[in-house]
Amino acid sequence: MSNTDDIWQRDEIESPCIKICVIHPASRLCTGCLRSIDEIGGWSQMTPEARKAIMADLPNRAGQVAKRRGGRAARLK
Repeated sequence: MSNTDDIWQRDEIESPCIKICVIHPASRLCTGCLRSIDEIGGWSQMTPEARKAIMADLPNRAGQVAKRRGGRAARLK
């Protein structure tokens, strides 16, 4: 039986998506991949150069998305 992710294998720069798709309200970036809504929506139409530029900038965006506090770990304290 094949993995369903095999459907998405293509010969281009892979998406940085990690399947945690939540848009941070202040930064307007996805907390999983750090791309904007416009970048996510337009990814399949972007040139390889545009994708490379976004991928190169992702590490600089990490500080713009505050990590979520709370959840189960905070409740157990």
